[in-house]
Amino acid sequence: MPLQNTTIRLRPQLISQDVDSLHGLQTINTYDTSRADASVANIQQAYQAMLTQQQAETEKLALYRAAADAARLAEWEFHNAILAMKEVVRGQYGSDSDQAQAVGLKKKSDRKRPSRRKSVLVTS
Repeated sequence: MPLQNTTIRLRPQLISQDVDSLHGLQTINTYDTSRADASVANIQQAYQAMLTQQQAETEKLALYRAAADAARLAEWEFHNAILAMKEVVRGQYGSDSDQAQAVGLKKKSDRKRPSRRKSVLVTS
């Protein structure tokens, strides 16, 4: 048997086929094996463990999504508060003040003035 890479997820189609195989095995009354890993009890236990872990994953994923949404909203609230503060600083101290520069705004006098563009005549 080739080495199995257990760091990647199995495709849902493969899991579905495995579940179908388990249901098919349950119809065989005479199935008996000396391999412990292939026994009906072991397969049932592995199936239940998989279902339990999948449920735990789904629940934690829902919690993660809720936490990510809350963090995203908090980031936007903080950003909007900073934007409001910058407007207040600009209005209270002026757009060319040191206070405006202290909160990350560019001084009006530091802005580069637009230069005239030279017209280039293109002749064919």
